[in-house]
Amino acid sequence: MRISAIALLSVAALSLGASAYLAAQPFDSPAEEALAQDRQPAGDYFVFVGSYTNPTPETTSASRGIYGFRFDSKTGTLSPLGLAAPSVNPVHLWPHPSGNFLYAANWETGDKTVGDTVSAFSVNRKSGALQLLNRVSAHGERANQVVLDPGGNVAITVTYNSGTVTAYGVEPGGTLTEGFYTDQHAGAPLSPRQPGPRAHGIVFSKDSRFVYIAELGLDRVYSYRLDTAKRTMTPFDPPYVSLKGGSGPRRLQLHPNGRFLYVNHETDSAVSVFEVNGGSLKEIQSLSTLPADYKGNNSTAEIQIDADGRFLYVTNRGHDSIAVYSVDSARGRLTMSENVPSLGRTPRNITIDPTNQYLISANQAGDNVVVFRIDRKTGHLTAVGSPQTVAQAGGVAFVKAR
Repeated sequence: MRISAIALLSVAALSLGASAYLAAQPFDSPAEEALAQDRQPAGDYFVFVGSYTNPTPETTSASRGIYGFRFDSKTGTLSPLGLAAPSVNPVHLWPHPSGNFLYAANWETGDKTVGDTVSAFSVNRKSGALQLLNRVSAHGERANQVVLDPGGNVAITVTYNSGTVTAYGVEPGGTLTEGFYTDQHAGAPLSPRQPGPRAHGIVFSKDSRFVYIAELGLDRVYSYRLDTAKRTMTPFDPPYVSLKGGSGPRRLQLHPNGRFLYVNHETDSAVSVFEVNGGSLKEIQSLSTLPADYKGNNSTAEIQIDADGRFLYVTNRGHDSIAVYSVDSARGRLTMSENVPSLGRTPRNITIDPTNQYLISANQAGDNVVVFRIDRKTGHLTAVGSPQTVAQAGGVAFVKAR
């Protein structure tokens, strides 16, 4: 029996403390949906925030899945909608270019048959509700990221415990095919600090012809050729470049001009710059993400570059800050500008909004998400409004509202 929007309102208000939870599940009737729309705050985008519902196999959190917000790009204001869809550990999210679908990497699902998964959801562009379409195997343990190619035809996930990379077709209705390609990374770590294969980051070239994968446990970045029409994926020869032993490459971003690749190091708190030549990579710079006088523990998490390719951002977990760099677009090189407090412990994810004016930080141990306005001259981040509560916050995704 379908639960009414009023009942869901009560549940979400209790779990989130939201004063105006707005029907995250399908409505019982068009009239009921129209009534809910009248109550919704203004906002030209939806923001979806993933979470760790079970941070470890032995522990749970207050989160139940993916949470929704209205986002007003004129003011940077987030208005909570509550639970958009229940899901187990939807730690990373990615929107389809059409805005009609959303994808989640499900970490440690506890499902002994299927294992970890990638989930596909349809998006109600008026209410922000999500409806599960299908789930497919991640082909490994601890699926930690899912990314779609710019055309929205192929999705790729990586697994931390297993060191696998798997590619899926994206069907016209938003569902995912079973994986058409899986690569199992293998080899000896370059440092005793590293555990072996731990795939952790994905980025596509703008033309969807190349894919780059950060391999944290082997201190490598892999390159692949991709044909989205034929659904084929092939490693380069040689398949990877190596970074300094013990660096722990975690996530990646390409410069908008496609000539430079930026990779943050989880283990040694640095960021590397690579020249890109037809998919081949050559490292040209590496620099710290931390102030020179900081001596405490730290690991980096996420990396983002703005749409103009002028500013790069990397999160520090421990220092609990966002490193801000200016980018030389002609040479690719970085200059450290400052470290801005993330306003919450353990900034797990950062995402820049489609208008290129704001950056949202999801602070996992801080149980919040914070909106920062980007100074278009300097890259400096200034917090906007009040932090919004999401227990064990993870990935963040924007979808245009209708």
